[in-house]
Amino acid sequence: MTVSRLQVFPHQNNLSVSIFCRTVSALLVFVSHFSASAVSTDHISVLCALLNECPECSVLLAKLKADNKFYAVKVLQKKIILKRKEQKNIMAERNVLLKSLKHPFLVGLHYSFQTPDKLYFVLDYVNGGELFFHLQRERCFSEPRARFYAAEVASAIGYLHSLNIVYRDLKPENILLDSQGHVVLTDFGLCKEGVEPEGTTSTFCGTPEYLAPEVLRKEPYDRTVDWWCLGAVLYEMIYSLPPFYSRDVGEMYDGILHKPLPLPPGKSEAICSLLVGLLQKDQHRRLGAIADFLEIKNHTFFSPINWDDLYHKRITPPYNPNVKGPADTQHIDPEFTREMVPSSVSRTPEFNTGTSSNNTFNGFSFVATEDSFL
Repeated sequence: MTVSRLQVFPHQNNLSVSIFCRTVSALLVFVSHFSASAVSTDHISVLCALLNECPECSVLLAKLKADNKFYAVKVLQKKIILKRKEQKNIMAERNVLLKSLKHPFLVGLHYSFQTPDKLYFVLDYVNGGELFFHLQRERCFSEPRARFYAAEVASAIGYLHSLNIVYRDLKPENILLDSQGHVVLTDFGLCKEGVEPEGTTSTFCGTPEYLAPEVLRKEPYDRTVDWWCLGAVLYEMIYSLPPFYSRDVGEMYDGILHKPLPLPPGKSEAICSLLVGLLQKDQHRRLGAIADFLEIKNHTFFSPINWDDLYHKRITPPYNPNVKGPADTQHIDPEFTREMVPSSVSRTPEFNTGTSSNNTFNGFSFVATEDSFL
């Protein structure tokens, strides 16, 4: 597949969209499918500045010239990936994106391609805002609203587990809301593939506030690490902060490892029971340790949820972002729209036919077919 020039326009705030990428691997969603002939930077116009930037990664708002639809283009610098020895993570991320195409609450990759010095993921954009953003603005949610988000996230995590994938980095920054208010889980950079139901892994990774005790102890851990993270996110949704939170990371880790779960009064018995089950320090006794997602579904806190209706988005979300279009920036932090497109992305590179100067990223390129999508 040929890769031609990348056309970059001056930064315009009114063209920014409320997509949030607060981590290096934050991935967004992509709405349209392409033929192989369309897979080229020649077909894409970058219309606004960064949605996120770090040394090895930039995420840009763009649109396909053929249909004038908006997309998120994640651009990664190969030399930095290689320097940090993260090439396996990038390929694993791409593989997980391919596997998650058929779930309504997971971001889906439509295509990926490369130039000699960069890798490109092209994905749908989601413009309802990060859950993190809404929590910052509202401090906490009602139990029904928290239940809805937790149920959609649990459905996505359960699907990943069915593919023997452990997510490992669940947090509000990685949970987006679409224009209707449904959850879209993003960022598969820390996922671990090939973890069977009884299998374990041992890499120390994640985000400090949401790390499970077994990860902190550097013990082998299983897929229940994701249910701990779900408990931590649910706790934050109703109590404003993650459990055991402290600005002193050492103190926070001590709480995660040794202190009883604080449950301030005023919440239902059902949600407290769920939090105790999910935030069980012993992974073998944690809710989900035996029957995985089925145990979560059957907990009394989720008894109001019809899971088939949830999966098919027949349940009206408790909050509608009221997005007025791709130019609506009401749900985006201005820090993501002030910066100019970086020179490393905006300058026109010398493209070839998509082959790299090394073979490290062989097999990276991908074009989705129409039947790949919901």
